[in-house]
Amino acid sequence: MDRSLPKVTIELCRSDAGGLFDWLTSVDLNAVPITHRAEKQALADLLTRLEHETDIPGVTQEQIDTARQEVARDTDW
Repeated sequence: MDRSLPKVTIELCRSDAGGLFDWLTSVDLNAVPITHRAEKQALADLLTRLEHETDIPGVTQEQIDTARQEVARDTDW
């Protein structure tokens, strides 16, 4: 990540963060369809931020499963 680039701040609910972390640690980023290599880098940067700036890496599989249920509850897919 280029630390000289402007930054934005976003807030994620813990369930979203847990689900994203679980997915990012299990997905093959080389298999994710992207249109520019910056997209893949942004996903890698997000994983790094979740790993090093949150306590999300310490969640259990049960907590991840609960988080998925919470996030999916309000979807219609």
